[in-house]
Amino acid sequence: MDFPIETVRAAFPALSLTDNGRRRIYLDNPAGTQVPKSVAEAVSRCLLSTNANLGGFFETTVAAQKVVDDAHAAMADFLGAETAEEIIIGANMTTLTYHLSRTLGRGFAPGDEIILTRMDHEGNVSPWLQLAEDRGLVVRWLPFDQESWQVEPAALAALLSDRTKLVALNYASNLTGSINRVKELTHMARTAGALVYVDAVQFAPHGLVDVTEIGCDFLVCSAYKFFGPHMGILWGRRAVIDALQPYKCRCSSNELPERFELGTPQIELMAGLTAAIGHFEQLGQAAGSKGSRREKIAAAFSSSIAYENVLALQLIEGLSAIEGLTIHGITGPARVHERVPTVSFTVEGIEPESIVKPVNGEGIFLWSGHNYAWEIVHQLGIPADQGVVRIGIAHYNTASEIAETLESVTRTIAMLRQQRRV
Repeated sequence: MDFPIETVRAAFPALSLTDNGRRRIYLDNPAGTQVPKSVAEAVSRCLLSTNANLGGFFETTVAAQKVVDDAHAAMADFLGAETAEEIIIGANMTTLTYHLSRTLGRGFAPGDEIILTRMDHEGNVSPWLQLAEDRGLVVRWLPFDQESWQVEPAALAALLSDRTKLVALNYASNLTGSINRVKELTHMARTAGALVYVDAVQFAPHGLVDVTEIGCDFLVCSAYKFFGPHMGILWGRRAVIDALQPYKCRCSSNELPERFELGTPQIELMAGLTAAIGHFEQLGQAAGSKGSRREKIAAAFSSSIAYENVLALQLIEGLSAIEGLTIHGITGPARVHERVPTVSFTVEGIEPESIVKPVNGEGIFLWSGHNYAWEIVHQLGIPADQGVVRIGIAHYNTASEIAETLESVTRTIAMLRQQRRV
């Protein structure tokens, strides 16, 4: 069946906003998506009717606890977790990673090795680098292949040893869009005796995550990348996290997941998180699923992936036609399933910011810069102070928006080249 794009767009109030009568085109989605009305309403409803701290016996505190429990259960279904106790919710992915890295660091000794990739967002690099400095660990760098645009298993195999304690991987790049074969890489690392920490922030909005199938020990994602509020989620394998002793207050709970969730939870945002998962449920129902919440989420992704891939190919084809423009990532139609619809490019002789500013001025929202893909730009030899132009598609975008964006980018590049000739 056809993707219900008009129904989807009607659920997002921001898509109808205008600036002095000019429409908006949101292609800044890798940095954060817009939210359905249901998410905003859930946040508001929580603040207005269930606003209390946890642990009491009166009505609002009991209701607030249900909001918290519902959010953990919804995320367990979203990620394919075995139990809601494996779901840890916090401020954002980077904060959760810093916290978890320090907790794991208690068990690492000087000379132990950790493997980091040249493909990751800095949120899955700096916490481990600084832990290595603190604990005297050895850092092994895993590059990505600039032909496949993925981390290759052979490259990982060359770095693994009996001293490897942790491998930090990303599921999909926030700059190149490439999807790594995380199941295969994870199996290799765990066979070598290492823990595996997967950053799925960029993948989670565009594909079904199944932590059980991947086989990793930890996986993180960000709700605001998949139509939810600003917060991060960490899944941890029960057998692993149950043995960990995180930094926390002495008198706070030792239960799971509470002992990893520092301080008062963002209860109203958890209400919004559950509503964001509800958006996928509704999309799955529209795709014909009548099964469990997990089955509806899977159906939603099956439908949205097919829709997004068409838009991604339209964008890649249009950009590829511009002389002097280089797309940094997978471009072949046969491999579109190996990338998310985040497309980054540079243009010979033109700084990315000078392209983005006039396009932004036309109400088309996209980014320039390194986008915290610090290791990627350095491996590719791209000046970090310039970075790339990044265009990111979500399943509420349309073919007409992509066409309009391509026209604007093409015209802007031609204008800048003309100015340089004068």
